[in-house]
Amino acid sequence: MARNDARRSALADAGIAVLAREGSRGLTHRAIDDEAGAPRGTTSNYFRSRDALITGLFERIGERLAPTPEDLARRADQQPSRALFADYIRDIVRRLSAEANVARALFELRLDSGRRPELAAALGPWLRAGFDADVAFNESAGLPGGRREIALFHYAIDGLLFDRLTTPIDPDTPTDDVIDALVAGLLPEK
Repeated sequence: MARNDARRSALADAGIAVLAREGSRGLTHRAIDDEAGAPRGTTSNYFRSRDALITGLFERIGERLAPTPEDLARRADQQPSRALFADYIRDIVRRLSAEANVARALFELRLDSGRRPELAAALGPWLRAGFDADVAFNESAGLPGGRREIALFHYAIDGLLFDRLTTPIDPDTPTDDVIDALVAGLLPEK
């Protein structure tokens, strides 16, 4: 079968929507065919197994959540500071919030990886690669904080997004205020 990247992306997007709405148990090739409005069997032509499907979803989630070159270029010429770091964190939270189904799908995969060792084996390297890329970006941009602080921010952002995408414990506090408090609390003054 000829490779059709646009169709593959559309099917992965449909898979993300199913995963976000139905959870891991609802994620089937047939459900994705239905979501995409594709003939039965289309998804299995692009993703032969559940493992191939999950790998395809990881890849597509990464594509959809990645910062744009414009986002990165906008920050490249700025002086490294806590304010710039806070801006970068805001951008991550903005991207995840704007792509709420993608964030929910990622959370669902992470939760399911706690129940399925084979999924954890696939998800772990993908998550660590993303984390390592964040550390490398932080270092190359000269932003404050090292590997430990980036890990703490990942933990904090995951909790913040989980809260905002589900039932918030404090819906009246603006997300930007939470981010400012996190940056102030986790990054030492220079």
